[in-house]
Amino acid sequence: MPQKVRIALDAMGGDFGPSVVVPGAALALSKHPDTEFLLVGDSNSINAQLDSHPALKKASRVIHADIAISMDEKPSQALRRGRKSSSMWLAIDTVKKGEADVAVSAGNTGALMAMARLNLRMLEGIDRPAIAAVWPTVRGESVVLDVGASIGGDARHLALLAIMGSAMARVLFDLERPTVGLLNIGVEEQKGVEEVRGAAELLRSMNPPQLDFIGFVEGDGIGKGAADVIVTEGFSGNIALKTAEGTARQIGEYLRDAMSRTWRSKLGYLFARGAFQVLRDKMDPRNVNGGVFLGLNGVVIKSHGGTDAEGFASAIEVGYDMVRYDLLPKINQTLNRDGHSLADVPNAQEAVS
Repeated sequence: MPQKVRIALDAMGGDFGPSVVVPGAALALSKHPDTEFLLVGDSNSINAQLDSHPALKKASRVIHADIAISMDEKPSQALRRGRKSSSMWLAIDTVKKGEADVAVSAGNTGALMAMARLNLRMLEGIDRPAIAAVWPTVRGESVVLDVGASIGGDARHLALLAIMGSAMARVLFDLERPTVGLLNIGVEEQKGVEEVRGAAELLRSMNPPQLDFIGFVEGDGIGKGAADVIVTEGFSGNIALKTAEGTARQIGEYLRDAMSRTWRSKLGYLFARGAFQVLRDKMDPRNVNGGVFLGLNGVVIKSHGGTDAEGFASAIEVGYDMVRYDLLPKINQTLNRDGHSLADVPNAQEAVS
């Protein structure tokens, strides 16, 4: 019998706390009964929700936390107030202590990043983590990073994102040498800010054996699946993610309105509802909720703060897959398979000098 996957949940994170986290965990458990949960947060609030989910209650342990980090707290404030005693910190701490295999939170992104860095520490050569998302495309799926862990980054940071993202794509998509593109405002060599152009020079000069750098990718190339891995810094990556989610909802509203406008359209929907359901599932942002924090000595998953139970269950499933398929050790092996540490990655000036 395979070993249980132990998942710690920051039950107080996100806009709705236990009222979404607990039902989301119940949905995830129904799909993966080989899961055990550590529910971290206000025990009274958690237990009140657990009473409606007896199967989850049997598969869970509640860890009380006195402090919940709010969605608008600055990371520095969250660390001062919530270090050691908040639901977010304690959920991450179970991973460090080996009590859980992965932590999932819908809470404040900046606070989650700060606490994860401080508690779990970074891999050698990595200064800060990135959130990597698996993005649905017309060709299948791509890894996109960073989608919101931190703002800005120099050429070396972007090159490191490319290497980490390619390692994740190798494991997830079973690719020997994933294609990697840098998100830019054009594909021409002279386009873009200095950091992006510098990252391109750095990747070309390094010619990493684990990836195939194809150059710049414009925004519409994400959905087209122009590369297996698309790299950007967290500010533009988060805007791209939220824009795609909003567009998906907008198109969904257009379709619902069009299909209910006349009796002919209603009849047409009856004949084509199977196809429309497939389209709806592909466009539903809840089905791709959950970003992986890459660069940490442990697995942390970030869920959207405003998601519902179904969306949070999707984030839990990302964490489940990371553990069940042993992705973190495999990614680390891939990163160092040629005997080189990420600390060996030069800056742009050193690479071209």
